[in-house]
Formats: sequence, C-alpha cells, structure tokens
Amino acid sequence: MASRNPSHDSLSTPLLSDSTTNGHAEHHDDDDDAPTVCGGGGGGGDPFAFLSEDRPPWWTPRGVSPADPFRNGTPGWCGAYEFVKVLVCAPVAAVRLVLFGVSIAVGYAATWVALRGWVDVRERTQEGAGPMPAWRRRLMWITRISARCILFSFGYHWIRKKGKPAPRELAPIVVSNHVSYIEPIYFFYELFPTIVSSDSHDSIPFVGTIIRAMQVIYVDRFSPASRKSAVNEIKRKAACNSFPRVLLFPEGTTTNGRFLISFQHGAFIPGYPVQPVIVRYPHVHFDQSWGNISLGKLMFKMFTQFHNFMEVEYLPVVYPPEIKQENALHFAENTSYAMAHALNVIPTSYSYGDSMIMARAVEDGKVNCSNYMVEMAWVKETYGVSTSEAMALLEDFLGMNPDKDGRVNAQDFWAHFGLNCTPLCKKTFQYFDFEAKESITFRQFLIGCAHLRKHPSFQDACETAFDRCRNPLTSHIGREQVADVLRSSMLELMTDNGMMKLFKTLDVDDDDRISKDDLMASLAKLPFMIALFAGRINGEVYIEIV
Repeated sequence: MASRNPSHDSLSTPLLSDSTTNGHAEHHDDDDDAPTVCGGGGGGGDPFAFLSEDRPPWWTPRGVSPADPFRNGTPGWCGAYEFVKVLVCAPVAAVRLVLFGVSIAVGYAATWVALRGWVDVRERTQEGAGPMPAWRRRLMWITRISARCILFSFGYHWIRKKGKPAPRELAPIVVSNHVSYIEPIYFFYELFPTIVSSDSHDSIPFVGTIIRAMQVIYVDRFSPASRKSAVNEIKRKAACNSFPRVLLFPEGTTTNGRFLISFQHGAFIPGYPVQPVIVRYPHVHFDQSWGNISLGKLMFKMFTQFHNFMEVEYLPVVYPPEIKQENALHFAENTSYAMAHALNVIPTSYSYGDSMIMARAVEDGKVNCSNYMVEMAWVKETYGVSTSEAMALLEDFLGMNPDKDGRVNAQDFWAHFGLNCTPLCKKTFQYFDFEAKESITFRQFLIGCAHLRKHPSFQDACETAFDRCRNPLTSHIGREQVADVLRSSMLELMTDNGMMKLFKTLDVDDDDRISKDDLMASLAKLPFMIALFAGRINGEVYIEIV
C-alpha cells in the first residue's frame, strides 16, 4: 500500500507505468497498429500510477443496487377499466374538490384565530419559548377535523390502523416512512405533533400557516449550522412533556414505499426512545406514492378513485443503544431494520441526494433517469462526497451528451473538456470504464473521481503539478504553460476553442490565469485531470511509439 505520508520524491515514478502495479489490471486490448503510450516503466500505461498498490473501487465486492425507490408504479394507461372509472367518478371528484376547498378554508380560519396574538413560531424557536397554550391547542381541533375531511375528499374513507401510539412520556419522538403527502395530513389529525420542516414550506399558501401552528422546527438541510440548531431544538422539545411529540420522516423525501432509503440522523442524535410508524398504501392499478409524478396528476388520480386504501401500523418503541460508543448511526440502523422488517421491504443506501440527481436528469430530458442514481448515502460514507459536490459533477456529466441509457463514451467525455481522444486520454478513461464497455455511467464517473481525490498521494501530486508548470515570473499558469503541459503529456494540440474549454475548466475564478487555488480546486473536482500533468510531475517527455 502507498505510504500514508507521501513525499514529492514518491511521485518520481512515471505516472504512465505498467497498469498491473496497482491491482488495476489491463482490460482493453488496443489494436496492434495503434500508438502506445510509453515512458519510464512500461508498455500498457496507467495514468494513475501514483496510486501505488491501492486497489481502485471497482475491485470492491459491492455492486450496484437495482432498486429504484422513487419511481411511481402507476401504468401510463390502464385500459378500459380506468377510463370508465374516471368517467363514473368525475361527478364525485367535483364534490370531493368542493369538500377539499371548504376543509382547507375552515382549517385555515381556525388556525389563524388560534395563532392570533401569539408570537411568530420562527421567533419562538430562536428564543426557546414554551409550548402553545392549552386553549389554542383545543381550538386547533377544528383544523384537525378539517384535516380528516381532506383525507376523506381524497378517497380515504376509512383508514386501517394497527397498534397505538406509545405514551408521549415513553417515546417523545415518532418516525415514519414517507410515501406521499398524505402522511403529514394523517399525523396532523391523529397526533398533532411538532414537525421538522424545510424553510420553503413556510411560504406555501394556507399550508404554511397550519405548519406554524404545529410549532415547527425549521431546517435547511444543506446548512450544517441549521441542522445542528434543529437537532438541539428536537432535543429540547422531546425533553419537555408539555410539548407535543416530535414527528420526523428520517428518509428526508418521499419514496414509492417498496424500499426504505437511508435515514438521516436528526431523530436519533438526541438519544430519546423512538416509536417507528409504518404506512402502507395497498393498491392494484393506482400507485399512490409521490415519486416521479406531478402533484396535480397525483391529486387527480386520488379524486377519481372509488376508494384509496391506507394502513398505519405503530411498531414497538426502539430504544437508543446502551453503549455510548454505539452512536446515532447504529440507532438509526436499528430503527430502519425494524421498519423494513415490518414493511417487508429492502433498506437501501439511496438517499435524498439520489432523488435530487434523478430530478436533475428528468429536468434535462434524459430517459431512464434512475440510471443516474449512485446510492449517495454509501458514497458519502465511503468517500465523503457531499450532495452538492455530486450535483456539480452531474452537470459536467450531462454536458458530455449521455446516451439513452445514461452512458458516455470516451470521445464525448474528452470533447466536453476540449480534448481529443489521444492514447493518454483513452488510458485515463479506461480507469472509469472497469466493465470494458467503452462507455461509463455517472456512478462510475463519480466514484472514480472520489477514489482518486481520497488517495493520500493526490494532494502532493496536485501541488507538484502546479510548482512544475507555473510561470516563474508570474507564479501563475497561463495559456502558454497549459500548451506546454499538453505537449509534455503527449496530447495533441487542440483547436483554439478546445484550448479555451480546457483553460476555462482549470481557471476557476475566470480571471484569465490559473492560480494555485484555481488548479487545486479544479483538480479536487475533476481529479482525473492530474493525468494531463504526468510529464511535468515526472520531469519526463513522453513520446508515441507506433
């Protein structure tokens, strides 16, 4: 294995050495008359020889999960039965829509009165104020009954319930799987809990006011400070029996109910007992999950059903680990397994980040968008890649013109950066193409980049690259130095447009020069680009042998 504290001298081995030195065996057979890359140590060539004997991620036993936890299973067209049903239910749907509107209006009016003269919830959470007074909570029963009427209007005439809520003193926190927008309405009626919600929900007409009455805990999931504040508020409210239960959907987004995705840890960090609740929506034709389906279409489908089935089951309370070393991660896993067992579904390593990735692919008009998912929970745990970093890489990948299966070939891959597909570029691409399919998926691209960036020698390689490429007079890398880098790494000279593309990729702050910070930032995002600096890092000039 490579040294954990590599020096610059350890980078003196040519980056283009025999590919078997690091366990990444050669798997592409070049044509006999094709040019080969040579330099220092060898024939086939591995553009990432500084990985030493470290195995790349493709040799790990973990495979790609075939699950798609976000896809709604309703067929596009269900035949004559569905057509006749919509026609028959159309008048009923009109009545239901009126009931829905009246219920929203009555609930909003009651909530407005209940909140009248009470300090805004946002200020109260910041001040750490006490719970809603009892008379205001009693007034909120009007809104809770209105919520049950809303469920009735959506076709949930009766709801099968198994088990019962544990006493608040025993389990102050409740967690549930999240399949549709129906569960928050149900729990509002059933438990009137305190919820954790995104800031964006506060601005929704009518709904935002009702959410504030639940003494909501606001959180920005992309802000560490906001998440920490939310956890503290969860702990504070769970500790006081005068507050309602705290309800969380630890998956962080809706799924299709056939899988559980990775749990966020906000409900488990405080260390209080948790009661899991599972919700099912038995169906034949109409999948009620809010996956890759618009809200309007989902509501229309609900209004035009004879009846929608819903089952709610309260599970036994799950207690935090007695051993302090077993942290919130184990607590979350224990709860997830209990819920998955009761639901008879598979827990996966997909997360909210995967839903964002798939949504971006849908927005870009891609087909088979589930092929872009990467199991972000596993990627984050293994490589420390954040969702925002994955989304940034996705933008580059989408710019490479993926095919209908979400795969990119070497030519399109390098054209995105203004480079021709030279032998060095082909060898670099093969690092990602471990299946030897001459194309790669976004998952392979993301994990390959993450693996390279995490290697202990990578940071030193980047610093060496800058030191040996910069103009000694300006301490920056200009276009002339970039052209020299390409020549020394045996890359063809590009067109002016190609050079501009590559230069802009490396010039992060767009000031027409590449500073050390620019180069370090660009290589941190696109670490495979270090292969372009192979000649300078090794102090060698590479040639083609035909």
